Amino acid sequence: MENNNNNPNTNPNQLNIELNEEVAQGVYSNLAVITHSPAEFVVDFIRVMPGVPKAKVQSRIILTPQHAKRLMRALIENVGKYENQHGKIQETGGHDQALPMNFGGPQGQA
Repeated sequence: MENNNNNPNTNPNQLNIELNEEVAQGVYSNLAVITHSPAEFVVDFIRVMPGVPKAKVQSRIILTPQHAKRLMRALIENVGKYENQHGKIQETGGHDQALPMNFGGPQGQA
């Protein structure tokens, strides 16, 4: 590993982030379930498919409360930038509205 302490073009506060091809593909999610404890926030990203009564967690992210708050602020800022550029995002319902789990498909039975 090369030491760049003497290089004037190197920013000591710069973070080098690596993104491998598999992660760069991304994972589609249309539902997020958030839980928390005093020490952490857990965000489960889920893909719900029409007519399928079972959904699978695609990814789980665990954050400290401080990082969860930073993420919230970053999302607020970026949604604002998006809406300034593309127009207001239309919501399908309030945050307390239940997601229709069947998306119009057949009802599951217990």
